Amino acid sequence: MEPLKLIALDEEDLSVLSSLLQDAVLRVADMAYLPKQKRFAAALNRFDWETAAKAGDKEYRRRRAALRFDRVFGAKLKNLQPRASDRVLSLLTIAFVPSEAPGGTLTLTFSGDASIQLEVECIEAELKDLGPVWRTRSKPQHPGDEPNAGAEGAPGPGGS
Repeated sequence: MEPLKLIALDEEDLSVLSSLLQDAVLRVADMAYLPKQKRFAAALNRFDWETAAKAGDKEYRRRRAALRFDRVFGAKLKNLQPRASDRVLSLLTIAFVPSEAPGGTLTLTFSGDASIQLEVECIEAELKDLGPVWRTRSKPQHPGDEPNAGAEGAPGPGGS
C-alpha cells in the first residue's frame, strides 16, 4: 500500500486523520510543541487500519508516521509529564471544538485519561507515513469488539 500523505484543513478532514490514527502508539519523548514555530509535532506508530480491513485476521501492521499541527498558539497537558519521556501512550481520538472562527481547540485524547489541548488559529494538520512498516501479532481491541490475541501488537521502530 502507498504511504499516506494527508492534509486536514477542516473538521471533516480532521475526523479522517483521527480514524487513521486511532490506536497509534508513541512515547512522550516523540512529541514536541515548538512555540516559536507555532507547531506541534509527533512521531508515532500507527496501526494500519486500511490493510487490516482487507487482509483478515493474520495480516496486521504498524507504520511509522509523523503528525504535525501548524498555527498552534498554546498547549496544555493533562496527566502527562514531559520528564516521563519513555511513557508509552495510545492515541484514542483527535477532536476539534471551535471558538472564534476559524480557531478553536484541538484535543488529542490518549488512554489513561491523558490529553493534550492545542489552541489553534485554524485547523492545519498533516499526517505522513515515514516508511518503516512491520507486522504485529494483534489488532487493537475496543469495547464491543470480538476478543483477539492482545491489545497493542509487537514493538517496532521507536520501541512500540
